This record gives sequence, C-alpha cells and structure tokens, in this order.
Amino acid sequence: MTEDMLRTVLDTVGVSTDPEGWLRLPEGQLLTLYAAHDGVSLNIAKVESLRIAHGVIRARSNKGESFFVAREDLFAVSLDGGTKVSAGRKAGFLG
Repeated sequence: MTEDMLRTVLDTVGVSTDPEGWLRLPEGQLLTLYAAHDGVSLNIAKVESLRIAHGVIRARSNKGESFFVAREDLFAVSLDGGTKVSAGRKAGFLG
C-alpha cells in the first residue's frame, strides 16, 4: 500500500492528530491492519492510533500493545464497528 493510499483511508475515517503526533481514530472506532511479507500474514486488530515515519507504521491497540510494520507490507485496512457491546444474551448461553 502506498503512503497516499493509506492517507486517503485515514482521511476517510476521520483521524485527528494528538499533541504527541499520534493519528487517533474517532471515539468508538477501531481499525484492523492487514500485512504480509514473504507469504506470512499478520492481522493487527483493535488499532486506536497510528504513527507513520520513515516507511514504518507503529500501531497501538486499545489494550496498549504496540506493533511495528513496514508500510510496503501493508495491503488492506478495515474499519471495525466500534467498541460498544450490544445488550442481550450471547447465543448458547441461558440465564
């Protein structure tokens, strides 16, 4: 994925830059990044903020985990529905 493509995706999502330089998603939205290198794939889920510098993407999850991936290895981004949990019971559980 080129940097222009990634910037277009992030602009569409509506990221903002915080005082520390992190690109932050709007409240309640998360991203999943899809990367692959030499036939090995990596999905980075529940990303809440990003930093892009010198061809490296640093992704920070909503649990505080950090992931570093080369921008050229990134091939897709998906927008997750959010962090809200729907009320009700889960299938298969009674009571």
